[in-house]
Amino acid sequence: MKMTNKYLMFVSAALLLASCDLDKLPEGQYVGGDQKEDIIDQRPNLITAEVNAMAAKLNVFGTISTDARTYHNDFGVAAVSQFYEQGGQDMPCTTTGYNWFSAAQNYSDRLYTSSEDELIWKTFYNHMKAANNVLTLTEGSEDEAMKRYRGQALAARAYDYLNLAQTYQFTYAGHENELCVPIITETMTEEEMQTNPRATVQQVYDQIMSDLNQAIELLAGFDNGSNKDQIDEAVAYGLRARANLLMQKWAEAASDAEKAIAGGTPQSLAEVSKPTFNSASASSWLWGVLITPDNDVVTTGIINWPSHLCSLTGNGYTTLTGSFRYVSSALYDQIPDTDIRKQWFISPEGTSTLVDNETVGGTPVIEYFGLSPYTNVKFGAYQDVMGNTTNSQDWPLMRVEEMYLIKAEGEAMSGNLTKAKQTLEDFVKTYRNPSYACTASSAQEMQDEIWLQRRMELWGEGFALFDILRLKKPIIRKNTNYEAIVQFNLEPESQIMIYRIPQCEMETNKGIKEEDNNPAAPQPTV
Repeated sequence: MKMTNKYLMFVSAALLLASCDLDKLPEGQYVGGDQKEDIIDQRPNLITAEVNAMAAKLNVFGTISTDARTYHNDFGVAAVSQFYEQGGQDMPCTTTGYNWFSAAQNYSDRLYTSSEDELIWKTFYNHMKAANNVLTLTEGSEDEAMKRYRGQALAARAYDYLNLAQTYQFTYAGHENELCVPIITETMTEEEMQTNPRATVQQVYDQIMSDLNQAIELLAGFDNGSNKDQIDEAVAYGLRARANLLMQKWAEAASDAEKAIAGGTPQSLAEVSKPTFNSASASSWLWGVLITPDNDVVTTGIINWPSHLCSLTGNGYTTLTGSFRYVSSALYDQIPDTDIRKQWFISPEGTSTLVDNETVGGTPVIEYFGLSPYTNVKFGAYQDVMGNTTNSQDWPLMRVEEMYLIKAEGEAMSGNLTKAKQTLEDFVKTYRNPSYACTASSAQEMQDEIWLQRRMELWGEGFALFDILRLKKPIIRKNTNYEAIVQFNLEPESQIMIYRIPQCEMETNKGIKEEDNNPAAPQPTV
């Protein structure tokens, strides 16, 4: 590595949110009646600010950090996505040193006292709090802008519940009556929030579908344009497609995904033949986190997602310490040689067409950064400048490519195998592998093929663990390039796969007793 003159700058800051925000009311308590109408009529900027706050809550530095300790995995939903990735079977990394997500890789973060558990919980419930603030301020308004804001808030809340439900309980099918997470709405009092039991999985999904159905109606015809951090009609359909897929409402999932597809176009074969997935301006991005150079997670230098995931940054844990993110050798071997996605990773021979001819300061990229076999080069550096020391890349929350895969799975599982194969082949042959031919001859084979496509296409973006749970698959790491200490296998729906309700919530919410928490499970061993 050619950057020995560089060093890590550790930061400290006065940070907020030392306790769970779930049980805290919005600033100013509740707003109702004439006061609410006055706000809508005379202070529309306040409502706009609350809408912007929803987007900001997904990209926060300092959710769990304190003056006494700064966590270098504390940067919002992009960090949470990395927990979900390293809890799967497709992202090996170092198990010691500078991998701030190693606890997810070895499952030591399943302790209800873990900082990782706390961060996941607060990320989504704090985002939900912002959504509930918007719902409070827009309730009953007939103003078109207010209705659009309300639709965004409902969809945002549904997004939070979708993530929470999959984190704190097993998948919907077969677990409908199991305890899930507390439901928080804009109408709840402080006392209700402080004595709020875990709802069932079914109740949470009922809330999700209610929110999304309303959101789709309110967002009809709305296109976010270049403001990809705003939820529009296509995103709302995409969220409902995800929910229907989880609920095994196959035809509905396919239908919703098709409507979401209208909101974007997959990145072309040429566009993904170089490191990318770093800018919301891409045609395929339906929704994302927009990250500017002056954002707190960027000005920290290294407390951001490119520092931990991008192998081409000039200022990151990856390139400065060698804590790269690799693809599992088992997954790599399943990617056809004719598929461009194989080039998203350095080959065992130490090559990738994405970077073979690129240099930094006259030094070949692979040599400059010290990229070893299986290292990912999927994610581009800021402004596509390899070695850029600014980590201001956007983070994808929904890409249209995912919707093609949901559509194909929904079609296959609802009995239309021919249409499903056509959907999948049209996408893969056009955008990723011109030589692709789907050989699946049954719905189950088709579902497994689509899961493989999801693992290839969405690698690193936060879907790994959720797909394993949804499909009730085992985790298989043995005989791969995982480090020996985490080279274990897990049976489907092993208790350790899901998280426990965190300590901060147990201490503030008297509605959840110790016996209501998910059972503790031993950490996996090889």
